Parts: sequence; C-alpha cells; structure tokens
Amino acid sequence: MRLAYLLNSYPMTSTTFIRREIEAIERAGVPVKRFAVRHWSETLVDPADIAEQARTEYLLTRNVGMLLLGAACALLTRPGKLVATWPAWRSMHCASDGGLVRHIGYLLQAIHLQHRCAQLGITHIHAHFSTNAAGVAMLCRLLGGPPYSFTVHGPDELVDPAANAIAVKAQHARNIMAISAYCRTRLHDALPPELHDRIAIIPCGIEPRAYADMPPPSGGDLLCVGRLCPQKGQIEIPAVVAALADRFPDLRVLLVGDGESRADIEAAIAQHKIPDRVRLLGWRTNDEVRALLGSCRALLLPSHAEGLPVVIMEALASGRPVISTTIAGIPELVDEGCGWLYPAGSADGLLAAITAAFETNTSQLAQMGEEGARRVAQNHDIDAITPQLLALFAD
Repeated sequence: MRLAYLLNSYPMTSTTFIRREIEAIERAGVPVKRFAVRHWSETLVDPADIAEQARTEYLLTRNVGMLLLGAACALLTRPGKLVATWPAWRSMHCASDGGLVRHIGYLLQAIHLQHRCAQLGITHIHAHFSTNAAGVAMLCRLLGGPPYSFTVHGPDELVDPAANAIAVKAQHARNIMAISAYCRTRLHDALPPELHDRIAIIPCGIEPRAYADMPPPSGGDLLCVGRLCPQKGQIEIPAVVAALADRFPDLRVLLVGDGESRADIEAAIAQHKIPDRVRLLGWRTNDEVRALLGSCRALLLPSHAEGLPVVIMEALASGRPVISTTIAGIPELVDEGCGWLYPAGSADGLLAAITAAFETNTSQLAQMGEEGARRVAQNHDIDAITPQLLALFAD
C-alpha cells in the first residue's frame, strides 16, 4: 500500500493527533505522503510540528502556477475525465450556496493531486474532516486517482451536512470513519441507508506510554487546553473562579491556547479582579503541556461544541480526572468514574463540578485517574487502532 494523507491546513497546533496517527502508521511499516491544501496561517511552536511542515507538500500554497498548468494539460489530454467530475463538482458547489472561485480551486487542486499520486504510485488517500480536503480527494478519484476515505469528527461538519455535501463525498468514498458512536449516529442521520455500511467507528488515539509515570493529582491548578474561542467556553471560567476563590484559596486555572476570545477572557479576568487565579499561557509545546498535566489537579474543558477531544485522552492517560460537558462523544469516555460532567453553558454546573473536584481527596483523585488511564489504554492506544485503519484503507 502506498498511502497519502490529505488535510486542509496542516500541521496545526490542534492537529497533533493527526501527526501521531501518521507516525503510528509509519511505525507499522507503511510510509505516508503528507499533502495539505495550505500552510497554517499561525506560528507553530512545537518542534515536531515544525519538522512535519517541512515534510508536507502543499497543493495551493505557493503552487498556483502549477495548478493552472495542470488544468491546461488536463483540458488538452483528459477532457473526458474532467467531464466525469461535473455531477459531483456541481453538487458540492450548489450545496454550499456559492463560492464558484473556491470550487474551481478545488478542481484545480484535484487535478494536481491526481498527477502527483500517479507519479508517486499512491494507492489510497485518507482525509481528516469531511470538508474541502475530502472534496478534493473525491474529485481526484473521479479524475482517475486512487480510492479515498475520510474521518468525520464533528461538530462543525455535521451542523449542516447538506451544505457540506457530505452525502456526495461519502457516495464515492471507500470508507467513512466516525470518531465516536455519537458521530456515527449523526452520520446515519446525514447519509442515505445504502451508505451506512461504509461507516466505521475509528477513534482518535494517543500513545498512553508517553503519559505514564506521572505523579498523582494534587494541588489547586486546573488545566484548560484549546483554542480560545466561543465554542470552547473559556469565557465562563473567570466568574466561577471568582465565586469560589474564598472557599478554595489554592484554586487556579491555567489556559493553554490562543484565539479570537483572548481579549474577552482577559477583560473578564480584569472585571473579576483575579489576575493570579486565571492565567493565559498561550500555545505551548507538547512537552510543556505534558508537564502541565503532570502538575495539575484535573483537566477543565467547558466546551459547547466538540467531537471527542484528544486532550481529554491525554489528561486521563496522565492520571488526571476531567471536568467537562455532556456533549457529543465526551460521555462515551468520561463519567463519574473518572471525572465530572455538567450541561454546557451552565455556570451553576461548572461551579458544582469544580467544587466536587476540590472536595475530592487525593486518594480518590488518584483512583479516578487510574480508571481514566485504564480506559484510554483500552480504547485509545494509537498503535492498537492503527491496524484497524490500515485494514479499512486496504479494504
């Protein structure tokens, strides 16, 4: 098998799990060619991500001339193949309610990708997320390129599956991977019944051994990792921390990440006069996040929209209980055995969950951490998941 992975923007700070998946596949003896549409617009901080960027071939970034040349050659030598893409291309374009230039761009990328796959002998393409990368992989297939599959994470992909043209992409795909049972249920709703047998649950994974031998959870730090944005709910943290400050003098929340909500979160911290209680650390390397997990009491993730966050797996593998919300696939991994869940957006629920985390003694915290680590080792070990992925790619 000659395998290629295709992403939209890659690598990104938030796509470490994809890099680990690729590395696990290569450990299993299958080299992976990395393709992405474009460079990530922000600065990478982790050395492994920086190295990964150098391994990635970009279809659009600094490549417009080759795209136009490839399109001209295809018009002259393969007009029939271009015509064959028309129904699927038109379905994507019409479903998205416009964006003609953007969708022409997808076709140009697909022409170039098909050419490169033929040069490299690629036999299968896998795309993470069902958005534009999956669309490019589909058009590439219709142009005579290799079979493809894609992983659906949610939630954004499944908010309006018709606008995402997910049924068209699934129709031509070899397999569709859902990261959780919740995601599979949503896909069943979005796809016609005749495509349901193409859906397989393939969870995201980590290397649990990389998080072993952590000290037991203790202290007053809660760690929150993720892009600072409305969907992650970090804006709700300062008010609750201020309400609990007198009751739990050691309580402190460390926010790792950056994004559009940073200014609002800083304003809320200033409003509640807790600059030392909620700290914004910006993006950190994988090793720094691992060290922060090893020194915190629990992970805090007050999200309103998620798939099944990989950082939850990392926290549990580190022996840390998790405070999060009852959305999407999170309850499939977290319950009272290894954490505290509450309704997304509920300030009272968040306050009660943090209170419970601080009223739980260190012995109980350690037991919860052990249970979480056991679940991750059983269900989210990337080296155990890899054979399932490879079997589907070669199906």
